[in-house]
Amino acid sequence: MDFGREICDSLDAAEQREWLATNGLGGFASGTVAGLLTRRYHGLLVAALEPPLGRTLLVAKLDETARYDGGVYPLATNRWRDATLDPQGYLQIERFRLEGATPVWTFSCAGALLEKRIWMQQGSNTTYVCYERVRAEAAAKPLELEFKALVNYRDFHGSTHAGDWRMSITPVEHGLRVVAFEGAVPFYLLSASAAAEPAHVWYRDFDLALERCRGLDDREDHLFAGTFRARLGPGESVTFVLSTEPAPELDGRTAWRARQAHEQDLLTRWAAAQPQAARDAPAWVRQLVQAADQFIVRRPLAGDADARSLVAGYHWFGEWSRDTMIALPGLTLATRRPELARSILRTFARLVDRGMLPNQVPRTGETPAYNTADATLWFFEAVRQYYLATRDAGLVRQFFPLLAEIVDWHVRGTRYNIHVDPADGLLAAGEPGVQLTWMDAKVGDRVVTPRIGKPVEVNALWYNALTGMVQFARALKKPPARYEEMARRARSSFERFWSAAAGWCFDVLDGPDGNDASLRPNQIFAVSLSESPLKPEQQRAVVDVCAQHLLSGYGLRSLAPDHPQYQGRYGGPPAQRDAAYHQGTVWGWLLGPFVLAHLRVYGDPARALSLLEPTAQQLTTYGLGTLGEIFDGDAPFAPRGCIAQAWTVAEVLRAWLACRKFRKAAKSSA
Repeated sequence: MDFGREICDSLDAAEQREWLATNGLGGFASGTVAGLLTRRYHGLLVAALEPPLGRTLLVAKLDETARYDGGVYPLATNRWRDATLDPQGYLQIERFRLEGATPVWTFSCAGALLEKRIWMQQGSNTTYVCYERVRAEAAAKPLELEFKALVNYRDFHGSTHAGDWRMSITPVEHGLRVVAFEGAVPFYLLSASAAAEPAHVWYRDFDLALERCRGLDDREDHLFAGTFRARLGPGESVTFVLSTEPAPELDGRTAWRARQAHEQDLLTRWAAAQPQAARDAPAWVRQLVQAADQFIVRRPLAGDADARSLVAGYHWFGEWSRDTMIALPGLTLATRRPELARSILRTFARLVDRGMLPNQVPRTGETPAYNTADATLWFFEAVRQYYLATRDAGLVRQFFPLLAEIVDWHVRGTRYNIHVDPADGLLAAGEPGVQLTWMDAKVGDRVVTPRIGKPVEVNALWYNALTGMVQFARALKKPPARYEEMARRARSSFERFWSAAAGWCFDVLDGPDGNDASLRPNQIFAVSLSESPLKPEQQRAVVDVCAQHLLSGYGLRSLAPDHPQYQGRYGGPPAQRDAAYHQGTVWGWLLGPFVLAHLRVYGDPARALSLLEPTAQQLTTYGLGTLGEIFDGDAPFAPRGCIAQAWTVAEVLRAWLACRKFRKAAKSSA
């Protein structure tokens, strides 16, 4: 990915493109190509103080100024409350590119070129910002650099209006130590080759344009905490280390080599397991292999300090059980890291209670909420995919009693009226005022899509959980008869979902108002999951109707455009956005299941692969090098929501590999 001045010199284009660097703890750094802060989530160090949560903005940015051959060149860009743009450093950006997952800028200061790159240290709340002079001029004049460090200390969801807040800023060896208030975690602004001078001036009223679009507080204050100065000759560099560690590695070249080695290892492991696919993979697929790593985080647990989990999306999502189980196969198994899948499954197995996984994983000391009907069923599918990829009967043996207990809880009934209906063997769920499926938006006390009754994807998952239990029982030489009979009955009753009049599946059966025939994408899972409860002609009809009414280039709409409740634009204040979230908004992660369903029905891997091609454009227009969360339902399908979403990356990557595998198998059998 490489942009020249056609993007970098256009403020509108450059501020819409956002980069992301992560540290494997839930912490991150993020911003725009222009260098402009447009979100409350932008900053150079958003530290995970209670990994993978407790995320806190510590360092907002470095405002840089270069002096060369008598000229002054601002490199930073800021927009203020009155819409003033000052300075306008984006005009000095000659080039922007990603090296792997690392953002790199090239600034032109008359005859001098300065390269800037930002990365985080894996496993540490530490960000590196390195500046290197990359062109040697004949006169070899020095390039003088001045950096103003702007800091904060707040929850990453919040915003700061500082008033008379005073922080403690103390000179230490190689830089400055910042303590925001008594009891706050100290953090450090360090450089081995730049002189530091402390300061304490609040820069007030940064304008956050995207927060205004989201109907949220769009003003922010940051503290100017100190000035650093350096002089660079040709080929020389200066590195800033922003960290909660008192003694991080200060050598930028050593830290950069470690980052490169980590990223290269991801590609090497992936390529070694599937060399032909890796050789044939387009650049955007290789980019997704590296993007997959951004979501995998450490979650220390009692007895397992190296336990792993997933962050559902950046910037604002934490750990969601549903997202984790859906994304796990694509992020870990498709990238050939089964040991991470095993650790994540074990982490979440500890959280099962009364046959359910929690909707969100809370911070330490908080009580989890078990308000989800489908997350636990996705757990079965994740275990199945793990077993198919590894044939690790040991983990299946370890989990089998837990999985059997989950089935038993669903049969006799658990929270929120989740239970197997003895009349037909299908799974029912729901109570007024509670949202239990992935379509879980709520505005005040109103659940936008309540889906009380028997949701189609929940029952497709239930059927697959039962067939999975049959598979596991046979692998462990246990009696499978009970699960075989339950699966047979669920499949027979699943016929009730077919609406002959509509030509597609009911979205929900037996709801308070009867059966819901709204055309939604949830039925695609009845085709895309490991085993389909639908007849072949019904499978094809589902794929065709979703293609005709729900498919965009980037995913599936959450509701057909001809429905009276359809909303084709996603934006505005939270209540307005939540009302549109599942009423027409396109979801990127659904493209993966659609492609898998299409592949099953038509057996045409070339056509299925072509459906994934528009995703390549996404990697260069919103979250750079990754895939975002949602899009408007109406053309031109503008990207919205999170810039990087775990299940979108995972399902697109998994679908691409499935198409490749299908094509290879077809050639082998020809």
